[in-house]
Amino acid sequence: MRRMRVLNVLVFLSFWCLIICFRLVWLQVFQHHEWVERAARQQQRTFEVAPRRGILYDRNLHELAMTVLADSIFAVPTEVGNDKAAEATALAAVVHTDPTDTFTSGAQILARLNASRNFAWIARKQDPAVIAKVKALDLKGVYTVKEFKRFYPNNDIAAQVLGYVGIDDNGLGGLEENFDEDLHGTPGRMYTNVDARRHRLGSEEREPLPGENLVLTIDENIQYMAERALEHNMERTHAKVGTVVVQDPHTGQILALAVRPTFDPNDFRHATTDLLRDHAVSDVYEPGSTFKLVTYSAALEEHVATPDGMVDCGGGQINVAGRIVHDAPGEHFGNITVAKALAESSDVAAIRLAQRMGAERFYQYIKAFGFGDRTGIELPDETRGLLKPVRKWNPTTIGSIPMGQEVAVTPIQLITMASTIANGGVYLPPHILMQSTNDVKGDGKLQPATFHPETELPNPLPDGSHRVISTLTAAQMRKMMEGVVEFGTGHLTTQLNGYSAAGKTGTAQKIDPRTHTYSKTNFVASFVGFAPVNNPAVTIAVITDSPDHSMHFGAEASGPVFQELAQEILEYLGVPHDQPLRTPVQIAKADSAAKAVDDAPQDNADDLDSLFAEVNNLPANDPLRSSPADGTRAPVSKHDLDQQAAGLTPPAPVVPGQPAAPLIDPKILEAKREQDKEESAKEVADSRASQQPLQAPSSTSSTPGGGVMVASGKKVAVPSFVGEPVRKVIEQAGSIGITVKVLGSGIAREQAPAPGTMVPEGTSVVVRFGR
Repeated sequence: MRRMRVLNVLVFLSFWCLIICFRLVWLQVFQHHEWVERAARQQQRTFEVAPRRGILYDRNLHELAMTVLADSIFAVPTEVGNDKAAEATALAAVVHTDPTDTFTSGAQILARLNASRNFAWIARKQDPAVIAKVKALDLKGVYTVKEFKRFYPNNDIAAQVLGYVGIDDNGLGGLEENFDEDLHGTPGRMYTNVDARRHRLGSEEREPLPGENLVLTIDENIQYMAERALEHNMERTHAKVGTVVVQDPHTGQILALAVRPTFDPNDFRHATTDLLRDHAVSDVYEPGSTFKLVTYSAALEEHVATPDGMVDCGGGQINVAGRIVHDAPGEHFGNITVAKALAESSDVAAIRLAQRMGAERFYQYIKAFGFGDRTGIELPDETRGLLKPVRKWNPTTIGSIPMGQEVAVTPIQLITMASTIANGGVYLPPHILMQSTNDVKGDGKLQPATFHPETELPNPLPDGSHRVISTLTAAQMRKMMEGVVEFGTGHLTTQLNGYSAAGKTGTAQKIDPRTHTYSKTNFVASFVGFAPVNNPAVTIAVITDSPDHSMHFGAEASGPVFQELAQEILEYLGVPHDQPLRTPVQIAKADSAAKAVDDAPQDNADDLDSLFAEVNNLPANDPLRSSPADGTRAPVSKHDLDQQAAGLTPPAPVVPGQPAAPLIDPKILEAKREQDKEESAKEVADSRASQQPLQAPSSTSSTPGGGVMVASGKKVAVPSFVGEPVRKVIEQAGSIGITVKVLGSGIAREQAPAPGTMVPEGTSVVVRFGR
């Protein structure tokens, strides 16, 4: 009996040991991984360590967007206690400073405290003042932690280009969105051991990898100039939207891109959807007359026109498949030169040139200039614009597209087209990203790429580049576009001081959404141009959407922005002047005179000599009443006349039908030019007698070439004004102490007295202008 009890106990113990062993094998072998994970969840906490987001530099390595550390507030709900509602209310009273921010409201904080046991955000990336107030509350279970916060040191400068970043460091616009994966970096991990009371016993960390840094083609200083000029123009014109783009024509790099109205990416939550849009790449508009640059370039390249060739403007109207197209109100023309047609922005002339080419050839040039396709610029949401294939053109389309209707473009497409003409005829895709790198400023490897204007195209050409027009055609277009600035539609608002400039104005009617027809009150006014003319340093496009109707033309609404911005940029870059500098007095005088002439009726004076005598109140026996013996006014070089007047060389006789022989040693001529520059300021100051009547001269002597020299007081030689625009004539006359009686408008055709005549300071010279 005793043996049976022992045997039963042994069997029981054996069975018990077998069960224990089986259970141990089951737990430690078959369920080992599951229990290890459970233990880790109880004993360890894993935190994701956010990586530092990459820096956005301008080309000079100035930080445009960077990452800084900021304090965030969180709570451990199990440590808060039972009165979570009171604690949530106390916290909200401090952190809920923005009524539109629902995340920090008391109700939302309480909801997060009730939804989790171990962790709940209270407020993230707060200012130091808020953090100090929270710490002063000394609430149980509330802590702070450092987080990365995106910071834009220049606030709203280049906001649409840079974009903005959300609370979790995700790019949500601009370059931040387009290169979010590269900029974001790789997160790290931190593993922390805790005891039963959640006290930390130790930690292990895997370092995060920072994001790549982007170096942009933007020049921060030029960007600021563009933003400021655009801001001034928005205040002046009360426009709905304004866009300015500045480009290097020889590389395609974007130096500045400004949009107004704008927003502060540091506080993007208060920005509307319209403010966040980059209108330079996402919006399209009908370009109007700026698109005529495509038409004229194609016509010259296809040899259906030359700058001096004639085109019939039909008195300001043309019939295109039963539709009558009119030129803008104002002076209407018949047969005029192609160059003049561009300067005056004749719609009829543009249509006739397109008709000479035909739709197919014209369309090929439109595509070659990049219209109808995305440019590939490194910005999100770029649109390709609107361009119908030829097979979808209706009979009147050939009367619309040549003057910038029935086609829609982006500002980036427009400026790239103008840069193609400026650089000699090669299309270069626009770029705003220079490089992506892991290097940072200051480590010696990353160097600034300061912009210096180039005169040659890159070799080899970048991908996507192709020749559109020949270098000859491009040179002809640059000269014709200079005429737009000098005496064409942009002559009042786009001329620079000390630099030549070329461009094209544009005024496009917007579509009225109610009537689906062209509005008579809403316009898009634009100007695109470059400077200097022969060696362009920068190309600038200005688009003003819906300015005040009183200044809705491109020259009025956008031209002044080009003038202000181009002048500043060229001076900032140190580009050598290619024209004489003018004093503020000369500029103001020329501007007022040019504006007066622009509105003045044509004066049909047949006898300039009689008018000259009348204007200057000359006595009947005054020698200045004399005319050249042959009655002609030869177009003598004004530089030669200056030398002749100074007695440096005798003039050669001008024989009709034969070219004049060279008069001056070039070295002497150059020395005289420098001397004239030094004396011009003094002469202007001494010319206060310009408004006083002339005194009759006491003695006279003849000068070669038929001029008359008056030996009374200080005398100056009358230069040749023939071929010069109104502004230059007035400036040149003012620089030597004489005034001008202007007849007509356009360029100088005739003058009295004859070039070379010596007259007292203050004399009024009569100049007839014609178009």
